[in-house]
Amino acid sequence: MAKEIPDLVAEARAGTGKGAARQARREGKVPGIVYGDGKEPSPIQIEFNSLLTKLRAGRFMSTLWNLKVDGQDDVRVVCRGVQRDVVKDLPTHIDFMRLHRNTRVNLFIHVDFENHEKAPGLKRGGTLVVVRPEVELMVTASEIPDHITVDLTGRQIGDSIHINDITLPAGVKPTIDRNFVIANIAAPSGLRSSDNEEAAAEAAED
Repeated sequence: MAKEIPDLVAEARAGTGKGAARQARREGKVPGIVYGDGKEPSPIQIEFNSLLTKLRAGRFMSTLWNLKVDGQDDVRVVCRGVQRDVVKDLPTHIDFMRLHRNTRVNLFIHVDFENHEKAPGLKRGGTLVVVRPEVELMVTASEIPDHITVDLTGRQIGDSIHINDITLPAGVKPTIDRNFVIANIAAPSGLRSSDNEEAAAEAAED
């Protein structure tokens, strides 16, 4: 399922440089720049509170945005950098890169886990330990998946789930070549304690 592309409303910013950026901040805006796609960089500004809300919602850097600037054609962008105040940790400048529909880009995609009730390991009291709640994938700008899915059916205590165990959407591939772990099913603490006691007893007998 392709991810719906959310709108990001901005304004064209007159002028560049520190003076223009300071003026934007005085007006309650965060200055930014849009670059790439063989075109001239475009200075923009975004309303501070709106941007801060989106940043705090998470996944801002891994989202493809439909940038809307009054008087200009909409353009698809991804955020490539957010500069923040070193004391307040609030955004002071933001960079976006333009994308074509067919542009390949690396983004972090959320991992969903389903069929918990069909995992014997979880029924026995095991715990799902998520190693990577998001995975960096190479995707096409027009076909960014909303998430990837891990099916827990049949998973036992001690099982590890690797990226190669997941069926990825067509045209999507991990940015890392190795078969890394997404999650595992750990034994319940009582069972782990029991196993440790048995191991200690066997060692004492030896």
